Amino acid sequence: MSDARLSGYRQSIDNIDAALVFLLAERFKVTQAVGAYKAEAGLPPADPGREQTQIARLRDLAHTANLDPDFTEAFMRFIIDEVIRHHERVRNGA
Repeated sequence: MSDARLSGYRQSIDNIDAALVFLLAERFKVTQAVGAYKAEAGLPPADPGREQTQIARLRDLAHTANLDPDFTEAFMRFIIDEVIRHHERVRNGA
């Protein structure tokens, strides 16, 4: 593989990584609003039923996209756990 070819691949990876960061930032903006709403409404920070439904949906999407569903679940579980931590902080006034 030539250096120019490798450089092109790496540029594409860099662009995708940047898009992922911005998408995650947008996702967390929305989940912060959800956390504020849940705190105001007296709802619990976690919703295990919703989480289970989302994980199943995302595993199906991963399969369709030829992405390892176990990897997808682990990645999303990390994000969900972080969202719940944020919701708990909001609920506790932190």
